[in-house]
Amino acid sequence: MTPPIALTIAGSDSGGGAGIQADLKTFQHFRVFGTSAITALTAQNTRGVARWIAVPVEMIEAQIDAVAGDLRPAASKTGMLADSGIVRAVAASVRRHALAPLVVDPVMVSASGDALLEREAVAAMRELLIPLATLVTPNLDEAEILVGETVRDVEAMERAGRMLVARGATAALIKGGHLVGDAAIDVLVHGERIRTFSHPRVVTQHTHGTGCTLSSAITALLALGTELDAAVEQAIDWVHRAIRTAPNLGSGHGPLNHWSH
Repeated sequence: MTPPIALTIAGSDSGGGAGIQADLKTFQHFRVFGTSAITALTAQNTRGVARWIAVPVEMIEAQIDAVAGDLRPAASKTGMLADSGIVRAVAASVRRHALAPLVVDPVMVSASGDALLEREAVAAMRELLIPLATLVTPNLDEAEILVGETVRDVEAMERAGRMLVARGATAALIKGGHLVGDAAIDVLVHGERIRTFSHPRVVTQHTHGTGCTLSSAITALLALGTELDAAVEQAIDWVHRAIRTAPNLGSGHGPLNHWSH
């Protein structure tokens, strides 16, 4: 049986826990053939990002053209896009190749607190990429930047999700991992529908790549033909298990368990 293909457009993580590396591991877990367009190179480990450089726009476009022209993805995702030029180029490529469904993970800051998106790129993401998204998956900090409001409780998460849908996304998943409390709560706004997902909070420092892994799991499930709400639910459940069984690697924010079942 020929597997479906998924495309990740994101940065490379030399530590292997996030970015392209996490995406491809996740695609493999779900038995989806993974392809990639690398947008940035990072020098990082579990303790932080030492340096990063953006890939030239022409090379990013060429990677997407090469994949879309031969290995047509059944679903695609974006991760670290670094600067406004890359955001604009990726949005144009998504339109040119009609890449859908598209999951947009608006990567702005690493788990260790390092900035991964230039501030002036936020407007381009808001105006050009989010309207192309089948699903946008910001955490609380990213949601605040995208909607320009404080997002620190479930009610505010619902409001932020509605605002992102009003700006063109088909659906928005506001990730509440940074909420205070014993539960990890995520809110999905899909059109007029709102769903809340709750899991017991896992107290651990091994959460590096959680957002990348979740968005790539959803992308893989969409490539397999899973309906959006079900894909989100299944991906959240799997990522929760991957956090709970993290392999305890590194001396900082370690990676998840991408072998988890």
